Amino acid sequence: MDLPPKEQAKVYSAYWRPMEQEFSGAGESQFDEFVRHYLTIKTGEIPRLDDIYDAFKTHAATFTKKDETIESLVIELRQYAGRYCAMALGKETDPALRNAFKDLDQIKADVVYPFLLDVYTDYELGTLTRDDLLEIVDLITSYIFRRAVCRMPPNSLNKTFASFSSSVRKDRYLESVKAHFLGLKSYRRIPTDAEFLASLKSADLYNFRRRSYFLRMLENHGRKERVTIEDYTIEHIMPQNEKLSNEWRAALGDDWQDVQQTHLQTLGNLTLTGYNSEYSDHAFAKKRDMEGGGFKDSPLRLNKGLGNLETWNVTAIQERAERLADDALKIWPLPVLPPETISEFQGKRSESDFSIEDHPYLLREPRRSLFEMLSAELLALDPGITRQFRKLYVAFKADTNFVDVIPQKARLILSLNIPIETLHDERGLAWDVNGKSHWGNGPTEVSLDEDTDLNYILGLARQAFEFQMGGE
Repeated sequence: MDLPPKEQAKVYSAYWRPMEQEFSGAGESQFDEFVRHYLTIKTGEIPRLDDIYDAFKTHAATFTKKDETIESLVIELRQYAGRYCAMALGKETDPALRNAFKDLDQIKADVVYPFLLDVYTDYELGTLTRDDLLEIVDLITSYIFRRAVCRMPPNSLNKTFASFSSSVRKDRYLESVKAHFLGLKSYRRIPTDAEFLASLKSADLYNFRRRSYFLRMLENHGRKERVTIEDYTIEHIMPQNEKLSNEWRAALGDDWQDVQQTHLQTLGNLTLTGYNSEYSDHAFAKKRDMEGGGFKDSPLRLNKGLGNLETWNVTAIQERAERLADDALKIWPLPVLPPETISEFQGKRSESDFSIEDHPYLLREPRRSLFEMLSAELLALDPGITRQFRKLYVAFKADTNFVDVIPQKARLILSLNIPIETLHDERGLAWDVNGKSHWGNGPTEVSLDEDTDLNYILGLARQAFEFQMGGE
């Protein structure tokens, strides 16, 4: 870490060791996967898993070049690790959120975590509510699951979620997330209801990777007393045996082989039971009426209606598939927005669309109070001064920007639109960035945090204003 030994020991015991302990019991690659998601957020690039160490070293070097410290980097990593562990390792304390994250884990959707880490950060900062976070997690789950059922290729998902945050309007968080999902095109799009229904009714769901999650959700949707489906096994109502009995052949009709081949592994023919071995390949009537364990006596919702049927044939299979597929639409719905709202979000985001919510480092106390005091003093310099939130900074403008405030984790950077040789800075706090890569419009920068003399910094900002207005 390039720190003196005493500082290394302090950072290790205060931040790194607790982070390691949070990952205890997790898979060997879990921490590397977390760091990969963290780097995706911070760098905009998705590193290969076997390049994580080198990618993190490069990020650390870039981080410290911005006058940040190794300690602040480790603190930030520790904070993101806590969020990741809450979502991916079952450490969330809120029961509803924990269940939502569990569903996400069940569908094997690791690619969503770069976006969700940003969302969870905003939730912690109070930018969105717990109910909005829940709905966003459910929307992500629906998106991933619908695509899986419709056999849409998953290879685009990494990039979809790596860049998702750039489309979020933090002043209209939930709406912008819905609009972005609805605006995804081509191979990234979310399947329509018609596509989802058609695949649910016709696809091979017995060999579906997310089969257990699917049946658990169908069985437990709306239940307060949840059923543990792991206590049951999957039952083919029409048997898998290619040599069906005469009773089954008669029930299915002359084309019984085609019916079996087409519908055997589909939704309409699959259910759950604790009596799989007893059912064997028996005729439907025997499975239905078996004492104590037949479909008639089953407490499972998936078996609802089977006890009232006289026979099991292609019509019964299709009707049951229709009913269960309609239930699935309620569990994994499409996001809904009025067309005019969708249109609002489709174009490129203009600079006027940003707000303080887009700058998380300004939201927590005492940083927010410091920023508001600074803002009030700058706006009071002249009635014509305006404050505008931009993507990367906050602009204070008269004829043009005279001060830009760049929020960073440890401090605020003020970009002053005045040459450093013109600035009267007797304490030597400002530095020259003319000709160097930097955010903001000014050639001079100065730092401000809660321990800085605000009045002195305001004096420097006043000089930038007066320089712009042509004063001495």
